[in-house]
Amino acid sequence: MAKSKILIIGATGRLGYHLTKASLEFSHPTFALVRESAFSDPNKAQKIQSLSDSGATILKGSLQDEASLVEAVRQVDVVICAVSAKQILDQKLLIQVIKQAGSIKRFIPSEFGSDPDKVRISVLDAGYNFYKHKVEIRRLVEAEGIPYTCISCNFFMSLLIPSLVQPGLKVPPRDKVTIFGDGNTKAVFVKESDVAAFTINAVDDPRTSCKVLYLRPPGNVYSINELVDLWETKIGKKLQKSYVSEEELLKNIKETTFPDNFEKLFIYSAFVLGDQTYFDIDPRSGVEGTELYPDVKYTTISEVLDTLV
Repeated sequence: MAKSKILIIGATGRLGYHLTKASLEFSHPTFALVRESAFSDPNKAQKIQSLSDSGATILKGSLQDEASLVEAVRQVDVVICAVSAKQILDQKLLIQVIKQAGSIKRFIPSEFGSDPDKVRISVLDAGYNFYKHKVEIRRLVEAEGIPYTCISCNFFMSLLIPSLVQPGLKVPPRDKVTIFGDGNTKAVFVKESDVAAFTINAVDDPRTSCKVLYLRPPGNVYSINELVDLWETKIGKKLQKSYVSEEELLKNIKETTFPDNFEKLFIYSAFVLGDQTYFDIDPRSGVEGTELYPDVKYTTISEVLDTLV
């Protein structure tokens, strides 16, 4: 079967770049929609050149420019959006263009985190709208009858693992560590390049059509207590532990302004409430990526911590 032609929106972003590279590596004809301003940004311009050299077709445009969206969408079979959380609602015009085109076989909206339909932490949406806007876009896609796959990859490996879930730190602690809640609730981490590999595997797979692709790789589902135990084994040393209760953590979050509290917001959601792991995957609406694609080689938390010893 011929490989679908894929359009990546947000290709100069951290995840978007990996998605574009993965699309090329999987031999898909690949298009990247890039803002005009990106060409004058040295870092983004370098990424654009790298993608172009690798075989991507670079298109100029944006989510606000309907003409550029129409031109880009008509050239492809699959559209993947990987814009930042601040731009989530900007996908509305894109959805309208996809609906009018009527030729897109799969749309992957910009979710790439915890499943917004499963998150129970209302404090996260108190002025931040991390999940409210994602839910709004998902409902719109469903209402328009557009074939979709949503990617629930939970945390990127780069978010909390380098600090061993210690807000404000850049590297894992060597002497003392803070445990949030009882430390037994599990969260999920996936490296951005691995998220991209699973996503590209899903674009032509009928098993992922109109479903959520959850990523819960064995070896990447850990509680804080388990992370600390693993780190202690690697450095050959026990850490002094202190505990912050759910009530204390929530009080601290509410007393701190965004974005200074964002790490604690996500810690509360995942490691206290268990928003990433409290539910079983319903086969009627979701599938698990490592079960569908056992040949995808992914990086484990243990391997990442090995680089930090």
